[in-house]
Amino acid sequence: MATAKLNQPDIVSERLRNHKLSSPSFSKPADVVRCFGAVQAQDFQAAKWAVGLRLRNATSASVEEAFNRGELVRTHLLRPTWHFVAPEDLRWLLQLTAPRVNLRCGPNFRKFELDGEVFKRSNRLLAKALQGGKHLTRSELKAVLNRIGVAADDTVRLAHILLRAELDGVVCSGPRRGKQFTYALIDERVLEHRSLTRDEALAELTQRYFSSHGPATVADFVWWSGLTTNDARRGIAMLDRELEETTIGEDVYWASATSAAKGRASVEAYLLPVYDEYNVAYRNRHVVFDRSAVSAITTWGALGPSVIIGGRIVGTWKGTLGKDSLEIDLKLTRDLNKSEKLALRKAAETYAIFLGVSLTRTTP
Repeated sequence: MATAKLNQPDIVSERLRNHKLSSPSFSKPADVVRCFGAVQAQDFQAAKWAVGLRLRNATSASVEEAFNRGELVRTHLLRPTWHFVAPEDLRWLLQLTAPRVNLRCGPNFRKFELDGEVFKRSNRLLAKALQGGKHLTRSELKAVLNRIGVAADDTVRLAHILLRAELDGVVCSGPRRGKQFTYALIDERVLEHRSLTRDEALAELTQRYFSSHGPATVADFVWWSGLTTNDARRGIAMLDRELEETTIGEDVYWASATSAAKGRASVEAYLLPVYDEYNVAYRNRHVVFDRSAVSAITTWGALGPSVIIGGRIVGTWKGTLGKDSLEIDLKLTRDLNKSEKLALRKAAETYAIFLGVSLTRTTP
């Protein structure tokens, strides 16, 4: 395993490239998701923008069309939340990460009296209801469960029944019906898949994380993947020379050995959505904080819509969408120079184009 010398500016620059923000090269939404392994997606609109930021000439409509065609699947993976995943990766990712998600969800399963027998019955009912290419909404599946005697009126209990069906490889996302989400049978929605042993799956996920998110620490990978520290270290060890190690202070970072940093981050600006991988995928997010932002934005606050300039968080933003217009309100932690203001204006215009509307105002 090679060793490199990096400092924090190098980390920021390398992360921008590895996150495909400073050099978007993908043409298809599935290619973005495949590169990252999984993209957090509990906020669907925000997740579409997270994917769109890393595509050439993307629109919200084009990403949604790919989702409705099944080129992206939305289901529970890694930590117990929704993620976008490429269809062919779904099964091996579930086999690797579902046991840990089930363990973390265990207290809630018990709280709502959901055990193996209940899940066996609910999974069977859900599969039967969806069989034959049916795509049903959550409310429709609730009615199915209630009718057969599995209590599903409690919103949280129903959510855990469906979550477990996802983790057990029974259901996943179907196409949207208007603004409503639907569920589909995995066996009918996802025809392609890769068969990997657990070690192969662990090595694959480790490689994808550090090549797309690196430089990052073991703690970062554990946070993102939901795996144990032992698994994280084992995954790194299996990759041997594919990863490069560097130490800054007391922290050890890993990244793909083929993505050495080249210079500092530019003044390019980005309006990242809530839960973007650039922020959410790390236990320690202060690495990319602008010095002026450290006291103004909390680590958890950085998970919200954030303004990035030169690879660093310098504020937050909020978009207000009209029928054919977009207004963006900015809360910046420092004054911007002329080139930074121009870069931020370009970022706002890029978001408006993605939405298919006109940018009418940015404040301040």
